Amino acid sequence: MGTWGSGNFDSDTAADHLSILSARLVREVADAMAGDPVELEADEYWGVAVPCNLEVLCLLAGQPWAGVTLPDAGTVEAWKATYLAVWDASIDGLEPTPEHKAQRRAVLERTFDRLAEAIRAA
Repeated sequence: MGTWGSGNFDSDTAADHLSILSARLVREVADAMAGDPVELEADEYWGVAVPCNLEVLCLLAGQPWAGVTLPDAGTVEAWKATYLAVWDASIDGLEPTPEHKAQRRAVLERTFDRLAEAIRAA
């Protein structure tokens, strides 16, 4: 029963591997959200990496593969509130143009929203 198709993700082992990978992405975001808010500032590592992790999770959520580990939508919404509060408090110190600031915030909002919607649809 371990293999059900010819695709790269059509086996129990592949599903296990995908579970490990996706759980790592989720754990990193959860740890960043629970850590020092300074680490989520717009120019800090987790301030950049968190949206990257969410984007990859969005891509995974849209696939028909077994093994993808995702948080619940309520968790993503709480992450969004935490992340955007830190981003809003830190972005002006980087002196972005008003246009860039508005565009980047819109992208960040959509990233969190897309993941929450994908989780609800699953």
